[in-house]
Amino acid sequence: MADAADEHRLVAAVFTDRVRGVPAGGWDSPAPVKGWVARDVVRHLVEWFPAFLKDGAGIDLPKGPSVDDDPVAAWTVHAEGVQAVLDDPATAGLVLSNRHVGDVPLDQAIGQFYTADVFLHTWDLARATGQDERLDPAKCAEMLEGMLPMDDVLRASGHYGPKVEVAEDADVQTRLIAFIGRTP
Repeated sequence: MADAADEHRLVAAVFTDRVRGVPAGGWDSPAPVKGWVARDVVRHLVEWFPAFLKDGAGIDLPKGPSVDDDPVAAWTVHAEGVQAVLDDPATAGLVLSNRHVGDVPLDQAIGQFYTADVFLHTWDLARATGQDERLDPAKCAEMLEGMLPMDDVLRASGHYGPKVEVAEDADVQTRLIAFIGRTP
């Protein structure tokens, strides 16, 4: 497995391609998350994580323009800020403290909670805007394997909808997307 910095670099690059590929007028297209449009997928990522990082590790990310004004620049500034944290040797020994997850090494926390979220939301943005929805199958398998034992906890969090039934022989991406409550 890649380290957290490399993993984020790869996952964020794919998401960035989808952000840059949103067609004219596509930012207001409905997204798979109920009540969201494509712009809200980016909004979610650039709005929840800075507070999580600040509260848990005392790190301030650079703030770009609002997602309403320029979703591409908002995402770019945000993603580059996260990457800078991961690439900075001074943050290597930091720990993120959170009442829900306890004390977790910062790079591990970013990978587990944030980079994983970016990976999953790549599909949402692609689906909303008619772009390539394919996700890395190995990463899909890794995430699904890690999430299956936490099914009850994930559902109780309110962050995932009810599982969607798919064929037992469905590919791993389809099973992952269905597990998190999306209709593949």
